[in-house]
Amino acid sequence: PPWEHDPQAAQIHDRLCGGPEPSTDTCTLSSHHCVCPALCTTKCTSAHACPSHHACDDSWVEIQSKRTIRAENEVEANKLVNNYRFGFRKWKSHVTERPFEFRSEVVKELYSELNVIKPHSGHLITCGNVAYVFLFGWWVSLTYFLVGILMFITVIGVPYGKLCWKLSCYFLWPFGKSVHEIGNTLRRCCEQAPDCECNIAGMEDNSPVLLPSPTEVPIPELPGRPLRTPYWHRFSTYVWLLLGYPLLVVIHSLACFFSWILVFTIPVSKMNARTLGVILLLAPEDVSVSTCSQRKHQGYETRALLCCYHAVNWYYYKYTVDGINVFAVNLLPLVIVAMVIGYVDRENHYASSEVKFAIAISSIIPLSYYIGMGIASISAQCNFAVGAVVNATFGSITELTFYITALLRGHQAANPCLQEVVKAALTGTLLGCILFIPGICMIIGGLRHSEQTFNSRSTGVSAALLFISVGGVFAPTLFSKAYGNLVCDACTNSAGGNSSGPFVCRNCHYDLNNGTLFHDHVEPLVYTVCTLLPVAYIIGLIYTLKTHSHIYDIQVGEVQVTGHHGAVVHWSRWRSLVILIMATVLTSACADLVTEHIQPILNQPNISQYFIGVTVLAMVPEIPEIVNGIQFALQNNISLSLEVGICIAVQVCMLQIPILVLFNAFYDVGFVLLFSDLHLWASIFSVILVNYIFMDGKSDYFQG
Repeated sequence: PPWEHDPQAAQIHDRLCGGPEPSTDTCTLSSHHCVCPALCTTKCTSAHACPSHHACDDSWVEIQSKRTIRAENEVEANKLVNNYRFGFRKWKSHVTERPFEFRSEVVKELYSELNVIKPHSGHLITCGNVAYVFLFGWWVSLTYFLVGILMFITVIGVPYGKLCWKLSCYFLWPFGKSVHEIGNTLRRCCEQAPDCECNIAGMEDNSPVLLPSPTEVPIPELPGRPLRTPYWHRFSTYVWLLLGYPLLVVIHSLACFFSWILVFTIPVSKMNARTLGVILLLAPEDVSVSTCSQRKHQGYETRALLCCYHAVNWYYYKYTVDGINVFAVNLLPLVIVAMVIGYVDRENHYASSEVKFAIAISSIIPLSYYIGMGIASISAQCNFAVGAVVNATFGSITELTFYITALLRGHQAANPCLQEVVKAALTGTLLGCILFIPGICMIIGGLRHSEQTFNSRSTGVSAALLFISVGGVFAPTLFSKAYGNLVCDACTNSAGGNSSGPFVCRNCHYDLNNGTLFHDHVEPLVYTVCTLLPVAYIIGLIYTLKTHSHIYDIQVGEVQVTGHHGAVVHWSRWRSLVILIMATVLTSACADLVTEHIQPILNQPNISQYFIGVTVLAMVPEIPEIVNGIQFALQNNISLSLEVGICIAVQVCMLQIPILVLFNAFYDVGFVLLFSDLHLWASIFSVILVNYIFMDGKSDYFQG
């Protein structure tokens, strides 16, 4: 039982079933310490006996289904509540800025600017630091050495040459070293007494930033000593900015780009960016490099500029930029690349159709993430009615854009193959959302948590709608198979001249030219089903959001920042709407490129159109949803992991397919809602299987 592993759960179970209570058999109706409380589903008998252990298990399941949501602010609480509502996109990322002081030390380290010196007791020789030397350190250090030689040749740039050689040693192995800006007080002291002990190589700093000593007295200028030439009044500054600095801009920019793309080496990117934007624009005499062992003295004015202990941090997969995960940010340039090579290089001079297809389909991933973030932001800042409309319209926009684009291109090119690709993508989305997403979430969540429980009643609502919707979608196919005639283009006898041997038939389909069957029976059935499915979706929204919302038992606890005005949202409603529209337009352009360059791939003999549709075209746009489901499962919230896939599958059947049929009714592109046997039986079997799995309200990695 779950209370055996959870002390708090054990206390609840004891209150329910009277585990350690001294009175075990009877109770009075007026007593406040009755061992059979009202939470138990089974009433006390006439002798007021305590309920059975099985009844207490039922009470425990009922308590487990009740959830209390705690969030930093009201907007975040609305987003969390929307995750449990039917028809709303399940979103894991925060839509508001989280208070930085409440974040863990691991997360705070991710957003550090590397200008804070902290005590470090670990080893500096790590696999990540050694990898830095081979990936970045040697060529950045070599560039500084060569630029230093160039500065020495100019004679007037000798101070910058010395600085480059110091930074050359630093970037070869920067770990445990720090770069400081020397203040005016220390500089005057060292200029007046060169042999004094207050040189910058003798610092030890246990404070975050080195500050002036409160007892420090500025040293007066010596009489007759020439004043220091301002930085921008020196000729050497312009020699440096014309000869040395541009070369280092290129090198540091390349290092920034590659280390940022690798994500886990973002500290290297920050180190290069800070050097390029701050350190190299200082006067060379103001920059000093020291090691941890050399910092012994305090008490003079200096400012830490750069300090890094590790080149790799594996927690950078959590890093966000304006609320967007770093992986989605890094994939966004693919959209620009896809647009350029797709619409500029029409003749495939620089890239083949296969490359263009791969880049275009990959660019849909970040766009799908941005659409999901926009939907979650608008839904969290509006009432549930507006949120339901936004989720119903923009929630399926990525898939619909591709489907309609493929149907239009197939109709214009008189290519029925693309229509089959669309049907395969629809079936692949159903199979992926019904089987793959819940399965992978059960496996990953089950490996971390031995057994996970979920509200079987709320999940049953979605599963029931899924069963009805899949039955409605495939009803015309079943009808046509029962009463239609199978027609094949070519049949050959595999046994040669033996007429009794088996025949192999190709391109078999049901005869749609039979007007009596199709136009009088199948087509009206298709339109009837596509009218009833959106109605069923609306009824499901009313049932789960209004009349029977209590089955989800979602309660909002106290928020840390009260009120809507205390929340700082990443995206406002208008900004979210603009991003949604822009992402939709770009998605349509990428979908157009996908359908344009998919034909050479389909022409290859070893690749089936059904394989491309069921796998690549169906699951690549759903990668952000898969990631959300896995994150929910790792946090022991398998309910949302299961709802992620079911919600998409229900929208495919109840919204996307009716929209495609409606589109075909107004503009005939040849889309007929009749599927092959493989798609039919695979979808029906998957729905039956997932309904069976959801019956007991428990999951583990074996079921996954």
